[in-house]
Amino acid sequence: MSWEAAYTELELRRESARKMGGVDRLARQKELGKLNVRERIEKLLDPGTFREFGMTTGKGKYDPQGNLISFIASNAVTGTGRIANRKVMISGDDYTIGAGSSEATVSDKWLYAERMAYQFRMPLIRMVDTAGGSVRLIEQQQSTKIPGYPSWPVIPLLSTVPVVGAALGACAGLGAVKVSCAHFSVIVENVGQVFAAGPPVVKQGLNQTVTKEELGGAKVAAKAGSVNNIAKSEEDAFEQIQKFLSYLPRNVWQVPPVTECSDDPWRMDEKLDDAIPENKRTPYQIRKILEKIVDKDSLFEMSRLFGGSTLTCLARLNGYPVGVMANDPMVMGGAMTHKSAMKIERFVDLCDTFHIPIVNFTDQPGLMIGLEAESAGTVPIAYRAAGAIEQATVPWISIIIRRAFGVGGGLHGPKFGPNGQSLNLRYAWPSAIWGSIPVEGGVAAAYRREIEAAEDPEAKRQELENYYHKLASPFRTAEKFGIVDIIKPSETRALLCDWIEDAYELNRTQLGPKQRPMR
Repeated sequence: MSWEAAYTELELRRESARKMGGVDRLARQKELGKLNVRERIEKLLDPGTFREFGMTTGKGKYDPQGNLISFIASNAVTGTGRIANRKVMISGDDYTIGAGSSEATVSDKWLYAERMAYQFRMPLIRMVDTAGGSVRLIEQQQSTKIPGYPSWPVIPLLSTVPVVGAALGACAGLGAVKVSCAHFSVIVENVGQVFAAGPPVVKQGLNQTVTKEELGGAKVAAKAGSVNNIAKSEEDAFEQIQKFLSYLPRNVWQVPPVTECSDDPWRMDEKLDDAIPENKRTPYQIRKILEKIVDKDSLFEMSRLFGGSTLTCLARLNGYPVGVMANDPMVMGGAMTHKSAMKIERFVDLCDTFHIPIVNFTDQPGLMIGLEAESAGTVPIAYRAAGAIEQATVPWISIIIRRAFGVGGGLHGPKFGPNGQSLNLRYAWPSAIWGSIPVEGGVAAAYRREIEAAEDPEAKRQELENYYHKLASPFRTAEKFGIVDIIKPSETRALLCDWIEDAYELNRTQLGPKQRPMR
């Protein structure tokens, strides 16, 4: 057969790549409770759809005559495949070869995958499992280099295609960047860690002795906002990735994918009408409320452990993807903390970039106050969130379900928007109340002397609060069209399912990249 020697060498190289780091190292990977990179790709993608490239990239060993003796593949496995029959780019680390570190890689290979995702405008999924940089690379290259990859479109990617990072092992240095610099990131508990530098470097530089889990384990990374979600297993991580991508378009030139919906868009759950307690100090379960409004089983929460006073979720309304924000009165009373403000900024940017309309269920008592909040710089960070909200051009609707006070309450939605075009579309439930400050605090401050001088101070305070509560009725605001309308909670789903159709018609007229890039 013609070219027999060449085909034999090609198969040898391919087979070496398929064997990864060899039997012993694959066994060690399994002992660590981790899948190998090829098993991961197989479980994530639709069966039989992975088209690998760069299998022949690596390091060959040759005899004096230049004949190949052996071949070790690069520890980056790249290629395209499909999830729910939609094309994606995969870039995965092979930890069984050089612990996934830079000394065993060919950086041009993974960079090419990212550039290809950018040029062909397809989602990118990074499966990260790497020890990070290695001093041995200096010996291999016989020189050092200024850090960075000039050909890596890391920021432009975020402004054009969905990017996912999965922490499937220790992710140090560049690995941490690959995980965190994404629209959605997930870490496997007890398996993944994310940190700028690992324990040995921390010990050397700061004389701190910590384990990998203490430094960047799942709960540490999720609470810090380095990752969005925690997965119980790698399979769970892949299911979360699949679900996240199901709400996103292939790129910013397309609308998010609309699916068939069997849930009645006009469904009215009368239990919602009693969901908000009449006692304004009594909290409630916001997630149960949201689940009764959006399409059944469609609520996908992101970053639950980071900035927990605000929920950020993807969901569907009559099959249309939508971004959902809500305040959680069970955490900090739902107040806007510096972390929840950062969370809002990121989420609004995500939804705006990919043309996902936003619904904000508002119960906002205002900015968090106190020494810790001031030390964290809550006010300027909150106005970064305000910038994201005002710069957003995606359709937005606010449903004020209880409180909207002060600066935090004022950020329930865009009021001016780019070029002054924001509609400021907002509705309220009868349980809503708003203002610069709550009535109770305002009365205590403005009438302190009168209350103290009264024969019955408590009765006087109650009398004044009742008077101002009547003036603060949402119906008084509605009389002046300060709110589009007041609706029963059970009517919310029908209202939103009707609105979402118009939102997507508007979406189709403003596709493409935003004037401001993803932050």
